[in-house]
Amino acid sequence: MNIIDRYVGKNVLITMLIGIVVLSLVLVLGNLLKELLDRLINQNVPIEIVIAFMAFVLPFSLTFSIPWGLLTALLLVFGRMSADNEFIALRSNGVSVPRICIPVFALALGMTATCFWINADVAPRAAQQMQQSLFEVATNNPISLFAADEVVDQFPDRRVYVGAKKGNTLLNLIIFEINKDSTPVKVIYAKRGVLVPDPKNERLMLNFYDARFEQRDADDPRDVYKIQHGIVMQEGSFPISLDALYEQNAHGRRLESYTLPELVNFIKKGGGSEPLAARVEFHRRFSASLACIAFALVAVPLGITTHRKETSVGFAMSLAVAFTYYFFIIVANTFRDNPHAYPEVLIWVPNVIFITLGSVLFYRLSRR
Repeated sequence: MNIIDRYVGKNVLITMLIGIVVLSLVLVLGNLLKELLDRLINQNVPIEIVIAFMAFVLPFSLTFSIPWGLLTALLLVFGRMSADNEFIALRSNGVSVPRICIPVFALALGMTATCFWINADVAPRAAQQMQQSLFEVATNNPISLFAADEVVDQFPDRRVYVGAKKGNTLLNLIIFEINKDSTPVKVIYAKRGVLVPDPKNERLMLNFYDARFEQRDADDPRDVYKIQHGIVMQEGSFPISLDALYEQNAHGRRLESYTLPELVNFIKKGGGSEPLAARVEFHRRFSASLACIAFALVAVPLGITTHRKETSVGFAMSLAVAFTYYFFIIVANTFRDNPHAYPEVLIWVPNVIFITLGSVLFYRLSRR
């Protein structure tokens, strides 16, 4: 029996590792293009930031690629074994399907524990580091925040539109100073500007040239009749405070960046401004970790009964199963702020469905 265990376990493990590498690469590159493509093209982000970002995104991709890789491996390996009549040979020698699957479920349990560790600790710490890296880009290399034909909105009390960018010189600027109600109180139009960091005072100095600006009434900035037009300046400086960025970096954490103990303490303290979302995130950590077991229960019967060993067929089936499973996760996250949708319950629906369905299919297969 040790020979059978090694044979099945080795085939599933190798195929799963290949699947995890390929899927992780696709997911990491997808997130890289989504988050940093614009900065790579227009804002000259240093290559070390790109490499660090890829390393920080990897744990998040593993929470998807590990279950999906296991699912794909089981469909491919068991589909090939079924097509080659290896199961018939094994069962004719008295080896039952549950006995054949012992190394599979041992591997699924190990991957479940790994996914839980990533969800509970590794991925949140990576999220913290990624947020810190982006913050360092904003403070140490602020010119990277400014791209051509875009509005920079990283500063809560400032908005800066850059018409064009030539090296460290910003062209055709429109600078808005806004109040707490997000209403402009001052607007500056400048032909060009140069950004100068002032780390000692935790601010940036935007030196602008050939400018004119309009000043709005401080008490009633929406009244267009009180706007002062036509003020011209050959040269001036506009301070951009980094206090808000420092504050956001210190306290503006996303729920995904809390480790499990931190998340539990956060929920005990009331969950801040989003208590329901915090509870949903807590349940998601556990629910997503069970995907390996759910996929294993479903993939074994599907792989054996399809009798197909083509890679394309196995991958297509894994894609359909994974999409169906994660669709429920996406729906639950969509309604994480809606108590009427019961997102804390909804997040467990895919596991209940897949584990129940897989158990029924596996029981029927073992009784043949």
